[in-house]
Amino acid sequence: MKYLLLPLLALALLQSASAEEIKPFNGTDLTGWEGNMDLWSVKDGAITGTTPADPANPEKSTLKHNTFLVWKGGTVGDFELTFQYRIVAGNSGVQYRSSLLEPGDFGPVITGYQADFEAGTKYSGILYEEKGRGILALRGQKTIIKPGIQADKKGKVKPVVEAAGTVGDTDAIQAAIKSEDWNDYKIVAKGNHLQHFINGMQTIDVTDMDEANAAKEGLLALQIHQGPPMVVQFKDLVIKTLE
Repeated sequence: MKYLLLPLLALALLQSASAEEIKPFNGTDLTGWEGNMDLWSVKDGAITGTTPADPANPEKSTLKHNTFLVWKGGTVGDFELTFQYRIVAGNSGVQYRSSLLEPGDFGPVITGYQADFEAGTKYSGILYEEKGRGILALRGQKTIIKPGIQADKKGKVKPVVEAAGTVGDTDAIQAAIKSEDWNDYKIVAKGNHLQHFINGMQTIDVTDMDEANAAKEGLLALQIHQGPPMVVQFKDLVIKTLE
């Protein structure tokens, strides 16, 4: 067996060396990103999304639809993304393997997988499909997604979301999230297997077997959500391709 160690070590080093690492944010400006630059900027070395309050209704922003800052450096397929986020009010997330629907009045409108997080206590860590199949896993869930078989009253066929266990206690995961402070987030997508982690704790584990809708590659984007005025920040983004 000892004669196998060197070839195996060499293979491991080769695989490690072949994994590409990309830093999509230069820490200074929004070069390589596209969106509504009235809402997005760089502050304190972080990508910052801000929505102003509506003068007629200060509890809501002027935003009439969700909008996104889209990375123009290529698409993501099998990858690992790590970043830090901070959010004050509202809801946000990272779109991956996503597609552009339309330009939109307030910036790009995107559909696809979203690694969700918020200032509240319900949605951080979940897997949501923006303008698609909706929630595919709540925080703490392990699920298998299968094609829908029956249309609802609006004629929309919803996927079958099967519970397949848990990855942790939803309340314990939420308790480890720092409110209005920086948190670590990791997304791992390989084939039809998707995983999210916040502050080192796994939040979801999804196997998407809905072949007609399970995207294998697509855009990476950052979200600002319509609703209350909010501020969201992202920094230290690192993409690693997975072989």
